[in-house]
Amino acid sequence: MDLEALRHGNFASLGTAIADWTKVAEYLKGYEKDAREDLKAKADRAKWSGLNAAVSRQFISKTAGEFADALAQATSIRDILKDTRDELVKYRDELNRAIDRGWDKKLSVVGEQGGGFRVFVSVHPEPPDSQQAVDALRDELQGILTKATTSDSTAARVLRAIAEQADYGFSGVSYQDRDSAAEAMQRADDLAKLAKDPEKMSKAELREFNDTLAKYKDDQLFSARFATQLGAKGTLQFWTEMSDLHMGARDGELKQMEEFQKNLSMTLATATLSDADAMQTWKKDLVDQTDKNFVSDARNLPGRTVGAYGSQVISSLMHHGKYDAEFLDAYGKKLIARDMAPAGSPGMGTNDLWKSDNHQLTDLVFGKDDGRDPLVGLMGALSHNPEAATDTFDDKQVLEHVLQSIKYTDRDGAVGHALEAAVMGVGVGETPTGPAPHTKTQVEIMNNVMHLVAQPDGGKDLVSKGIGDSFGNMASAYMPEISRTMAGEGAESIFLTDSAAPDGLNRLDTTRFLYEVAQDPNGRAGIVMGQTVYTASLLEAHISHPELFDGGPEKAVKTIAESSGLIQGIVGHANADAAISDALASEKEQNDSLKTKGDLMKGIAGVGIGAGAAALAPAGMVGAVASATAGGYFGAIAGIAIDRMMEGQQASGAADRSIYASGHELNDYQDSVLRQTQESAVESIEKYGSKLPPESTRNDIRDAVNDGWRDSDTVLEDAHHRPAS
Repeated sequence: MDLEALRHGNFASLGTAIADWTKVAEYLKGYEKDAREDLKAKADRAKWSGLNAAVSRQFISKTAGEFADALAQATSIRDILKDTRDELVKYRDELNRAIDRGWDKKLSVVGEQGGGFRVFVSVHPEPPDSQQAVDALRDELQGILTKATTSDSTAARVLRAIAEQADYGFSGVSYQDRDSAAEAMQRADDLAKLAKDPEKMSKAELREFNDTLAKYKDDQLFSARFATQLGAKGTLQFWTEMSDLHMGARDGELKQMEEFQKNLSMTLATATLSDADAMQTWKKDLVDQTDKNFVSDARNLPGRTVGAYGSQVISSLMHHGKYDAEFLDAYGKKLIARDMAPAGSPGMGTNDLWKSDNHQLTDLVFGKDDGRDPLVGLMGALSHNPEAATDTFDDKQVLEHVLQSIKYTDRDGAVGHALEAAVMGVGVGETPTGPAPHTKTQVEIMNNVMHLVAQPDGGKDLVSKGIGDSFGNMASAYMPEISRTMAGEGAESIFLTDSAAPDGLNRLDTTRFLYEVAQDPNGRAGIVMGQTVYTASLLEAHISHPELFDGGPEKAVKTIAESSGLIQGIVGHANADAAISDALASEKEQNDSLKTKGDLMKGIAGVGIGAGAAALAPAGMVGAVASATAGGYFGAIAGIAIDRMMEGQQASGAADRSIYASGHELNDYQDSVLRQTQESAVESIEKYGSKLPPESTRNDIRDAVNDGWRDSDTVLEDAHHRPAS
């Protein structure tokens, strides 16, 4: 900034801009509140169906989020402008005071062409020590101009960076002042410079690097700046060398590197959310580098060729954070195409593809996994981005290949988590805001998964590894659709759901899927918990609102109880058959699995138990139901049912053990189903003052559950060969 510009600076126009942005922020604050409390709240409570469930609700939610992003961005721009204006006014006043003091000392200051200035003595003869005074004033003025220039240039840099983060809409970038934004960008530059020579990084610098990543990992300006300054190739080279330098880390060093890798992963994930031109180039370049070999130069080993594919390097940094969906789509398509390239049946050759080459770095991940199978990292990224996961598994060939590949690899747990996100619409580790509405695409994926598991020639092998837990979670979330499928036509108004495809599952595949998954302790726990929750929720819905089914609550209760007996009977028989096959886990393992599922569901009971395993009011009943329930779904009795299961609360006269605690005896299991269903119904009758007679209802439930249980044996005989038959 030149002297004359600051000396005579009139910042009225800047003040006008601040006032305008203040008004914009005020308007947006109101709009954001309306969007959040009115538009989105109503959309969340509404019972969408068909295309609206898949499109309109999501559109409204994203629109409400745009208002929040717009408010954050407008407020940041206003605050940065105000911060800069205030500083420039301060520097202008400091400059003029310094010039006035110089005048008192007979010193004059004039601007020169090009922005410079000159200080000279304005009287003759010159006073003693005048040159010293000239130099001192010159240095003081230059210092003020330098600070003003920094204030002005960093503001321009930050504002430009904020504007570049989103091609469309708003980025949601938020800063309270210019200095904090400028500091974030400077720290990104510092780390990028340090990352270009990781072998020279001291222990203190490594700690500072990690602390900085931890502080700024969610900051889009910092993350995008760090990634683009390092470049796509530089990013991959950096992690290749860091992995090599710290290979074999133990104890404190291992813990530090695990945290470092997590923070770096989350930083890069945040960076991919930026639409800045430089980040678009970075993402494209990264995908282009996936097949290239990266060799570490960190250790002085002449002739060394040991390295890793670019896909292995970047995938090892995808276990944490939410990566951009479009980036995951582009990267995933290229990586999965290569994974599918080996000849043979789906998934058969993938392990050799990544692990047979001995000329590779052997450990790109600190902690579990070695990073050599890049699909593990990709699946981890998909598990945190449901939109990307759904898009990936919408391709039936991709789904079959990835799912079948778990027979030959160690990627089963990662694949399971990605599938959960794909069909449930909730990222791993996220707390749902309510029962997630399933889109038609999600139901189709779930149906395709069930079909693969149901295959008589090897489908059961898909459940024999670490994916059983995920299958159980998926079954739990899809209990409304499963119940509708098993009940058949005519029971639509009893089995409540807002699924876009409530009848989108195949009955035979569903039966076989439940049977196979129920033989895994974690999978069985998911099914049991989800079905128990859905039964309790349905009973509450129909007893509290008899108008939901025109046949009356008595018939609804009987139908629900029979469905409970049928589905839980399939699980019970699978449990007993596993015991006959000497494959049943210990009773403690089963109980621990149930407790884990119960604790999870109980923890989110207030916002929609099981991310879907709850009864929802149908369209047309929203007003009446929403007034009596939280957001149109029923969870009070379901919460009690979980307590009863977890804490061992007993029905009168029951055996001295908690419900479902013992799975070894088929009769005990049947009794547990009966008691849980009866108690949930009676609790609803008491809670809502229903006119249904409790003891008669208990008897009706007993008959219906037992009928369903007997039917389950017949259904299984028709659907699956069993060791008990």
